[in-house]
Amino acid sequence: MLRLSENLAQISESATVALADRVRQLKASGTPVISLQTGDPDFPTPPGVIEVAYRSLKEGITHYTDSRGLPELRRAIAKSLHTKWGVQYDPDHEILVTNGGIHAYYCSLLAILNPNDEVLLVDPAWMPHVNIVRMLGARVVRVPANAENDFWPALEDWSRALSPKTVALVVNSPNNPTGAVATRDYLIALNDFAKAHGLYVISDEVYDNILYDGHAHTCFSSLPDAKDHTILVNSFSKTYAMTGWRVGYLAGNAEVISNALKASQHSITNVAPFIQKAAAFALNDPQTQQFVQNMMRVFSRRRAMTIQLWQTHSGTPIRLNPPQGAFYFFLDVRTLGVPSALIAQNLLNDVLVALAPGSFYGPAGEGFLRMTIAAADQEIQNGFQSVLEWVDKNFHS
Repeated sequence: MLRLSENLAQISESATVALADRVRQLKASGTPVISLQTGDPDFPTPPGVIEVAYRSLKEGITHYTDSRGLPELRRAIAKSLHTKWGVQYDPDHEILVTNGGIHAYYCSLLAILNPNDEVLLVDPAWMPHVNIVRMLGARVVRVPANAENDFWPALEDWSRALSPKTVALVVNSPNNPTGAVATRDYLIALNDFAKAHGLYVISDEVYDNILYDGHAHTCFSSLPDAKDHTILVNSFSKTYAMTGWRVGYLAGNAEVISNALKASQHSITNVAPFIQKAAAFALNDPQTQQFVQNMMRVFSRRRAMTIQLWQTHSGTPIRLNPPQGAFYFFLDVRTLGVPSALIAQNLLNDVLVALAPGSFYGPAGEGFLRMTIAAADQEIQNGFQSVLEWVDKNFHS
């Protein structure tokens, strides 16, 4: 009898990707679904970036290239990290260009994990953070966070989760799905914890440019004595509206990057060179940086619009946790006393609004719904209005 992988049998299909696929199918069939479930900026990729890729294609830059990434892109990444955060990386040995942020994370885990190792993760967490660990035969240990503590575990909770098998912890700030941004003081304490116990820190900083209300991002590797045990994961997807381009990077010590390079060589060989040319341009071009600032102003306005709309529904059972970063509201519907997956299903069926159930992100996500503001103003306004009215109609006493 033919068999399948027992390891993958323990892992579910990506719930957020499956939901996005279903919404696309509904739209293709003519159903006017309002898509507020996905994390894809509703902005076109900056025209200069597209032009560089197009020109590179026409110039025949379409063949195998350096498996670490184009030297010019690695240099641009190193320069950006030094300019923004004051941390110095050797572009020849400490940076690896990857097929998006998810591939960067995958390669980072392959570089450091052995079977039955343990990785500490904040709960709720983006599901690939969980499932890639499991795919590699290691064990996830969730460290619960709650809304009342800004969705960050107390340090004693990290300590309680520790075991002799723990090799790494994962930090994602700004956070998907909660929108929480860790303070510098919190990260310093977490870094002290990691150093004391000999742990790697995998820091997913994909949303590092998307911040609100004066909240500041702290690059983990820029903390005192943090660089050597920090593995930095980042991507061009969110900052530059390049989700479909699939380009990201890892930055870490030379040993880790050397190991991650093997994982990359044996999974993708290299990222398409014309895409890397476009990514290098995005980092260096002043007009593209202006695009990022303009996009942030739009996200800030949409965030304020959503808060204002919620305020007009006085007495709604929905509690709002305005995001400090990223572009998601993690709507608190715990008082409804209904599983988040059932609420999301009913919203899709009854008012044609797609939201992601908090249960997708782990046990601590139950009782929440993730709603994106990376969608057109009218869709956000109409969709959230429909959600509020549906909740008022079905649950308001």
